[in-house]
Amino acid sequence: MTAHTTPSATEPAPDAPPSRERRQQHIEELCAAAIRALAGQGDLHFRGGRLHRGAQRLPAYAPHLHPSLEHDDFASFRGAADGLALRLAHSDAALHQQLRPADDETARMLFELMEQLRVESQVPAHLAGVRHNLAHRFEAWSLAYHHSGLTDTERGLWLYAAIQMVYSRVLGAGAVEATEDLIETPRGHLTALIGHELYALRHARGDQAAYGRVACALAEKVSGLLRTLASPTDQQIETAEAPAVAGSFNLWLDFDEETEQHAPSATTERSNALHEAGGAYRVFTTAYDRELRVDTLVRPALLREYRERLDRAIADSGINPARLARQLQALLAEPVHDGWDGAQEEGRIDGARLAQLISTPSERRLFRADRTAPAAHTALSFLLDCSGSMKQHIEAVAMLVDVMARALERAGVVSEILGFTTGAWDGGRARRDWQRAGQPRHPGRLNERCHLVFKDAETPWGRARPAIAGLFKADLFREGIDGEAVDWACERLLARPEPRRILIVLSDGCPMDGATARANDPTYLDQHLQDVVRRREAQGAVEVCALGVGLDLSVFYGRSQALDLTQGFGSAVLRDVLDLLAGRHRR
Repeated sequence: MTAHTTPSATEPAPDAPPSRERRQQHIEELCAAAIRALAGQGDLHFRGGRLHRGAQRLPAYAPHLHPSLEHDDFASFRGAADGLALRLAHSDAALHQQLRPADDETARMLFELMEQLRVESQVPAHLAGVRHNLAHRFEAWSLAYHHSGLTDTERGLWLYAAIQMVYSRVLGAGAVEATEDLIETPRGHLTALIGHELYALRHARGDQAAYGRVACALAEKVSGLLRTLASPTDQQIETAEAPAVAGSFNLWLDFDEETEQHAPSATTERSNALHEAGGAYRVFTTAYDRELRVDTLVRPALLREYRERLDRAIADSGINPARLARQLQALLAEPVHDGWDGAQEEGRIDGARLAQLISTPSERRLFRADRTAPAAHTALSFLLDCSGSMKQHIEAVAMLVDVMARALERAGVVSEILGFTTGAWDGGRARRDWQRAGQPRHPGRLNERCHLVFKDAETPWGRARPAIAGLFKADLFREGIDGEAVDWACERLLARPEPRRILIVLSDGCPMDGATARANDPTYLDQHLQDVVRRREAQGAVEVCALGVGLDLSVFYGRSQALDLTQGFGSAVLRDVLDLLAGRHRR
């Protein structure tokens, strides 16, 4: 019989730089103050990256204001904030709702965009900073649209060209310079189609009703044109939740203001048993603890059957892993030096070419420029709660981690898929040993801990595919000892060389082990999980966050997001995961 205590927390260095999450929170607070000043409304604030009026979540209004576009620079977020403030200050919501197209989703998206550009054109001359922020945000969104691959399709390109033409006409500004040559051909054809409406938009900017009627006509013309360009290739980028071509880059919009629906929250209380032990978490015995590879627990023939089932489900979901990989790379990768481009007309002097300055005085290509490439020096682990209640969600969870592991590998991110359960129900052999020992008071954890490895960091997704499908094996799912599992997963990440390490826990509830709860108290494992997460967050070496399946887990995790899996796995679930990684989550 052995007892173990949790090591003391390591305090972060006093001069440590602020975490990404804390910096984002600070930016949101500053931008909320600016919105309140510009809009003249005192009850506006950000929550989870979204603007709220009191408890009511406000819509994003236009694609380039949507939080799915993630940027680290303050000017971009401030540009979105200024745009939201102008919409609240200068747009009559009731009139706008009356004028907008009713049934055509693509036309509605364009109409929303045009109204947003109208209010952005109302910025007075003395607010030059606001104008700069708005232009910066729109350009960043435009380039992200282009680099996401949407302009590779005919409909995506024509939609992009139409948006750039409207922006240029309404704001009196040039289209985004980097893509000007790209849109030259569609711009010529679109001018013949919507030239009259573009001219009228500029002159009607001060009259929302007149502008809205013109904008509606223009939006319906462009939408009709896009329908004639439909092709199987283009249709691959559409999703059930998004309007037409806009779906894959999260150009979907919340058209209506609505109260945010919160998932139920997990609750807990202080553990008296842990308190009486001086906060020292105990384990009665480790004799039966195991760490197992899942592919050794399931017959190969059954694994193949499970894999075929998982592949069919993923194919039916319509998710595009390549596009997800690009989104993950944008979130997790940073530019690094990747050599030099020589024979440049500006940059750093290239010593190897100085002789040309003597031999050919007119030669200007004597410089070299730094070449960069995105590199994601990141290790990310999924830690799956394999308790009995998770069985009902396991197909959606298996699809999620499989698709994410594949996309992360394409993005250059190392990933692990781990799980935790118990070796038996109701304590198993550990509980029997405790009974033989006379049932000493407060024995601590009283079950056979079982940690599972579905995919380790060294195994590529292609070779780990059968083991990931082992999630369908129902008898793996028993009870859950979360705190020890989080510690185990963090230690595995700390053994990795990558400087950034992220742990995402997927769970549908509080820690639960019947034998431990009865022998100590019902919240013994709860408080241990809280202590572990708090310690890991203080150390800062691993970013610990959680996805609550139908449950808000913020009582345990400072960085968490609730998932709705009632409709299965789809693009909405992936958006929640990307929001969590981007720092847009409940605090």
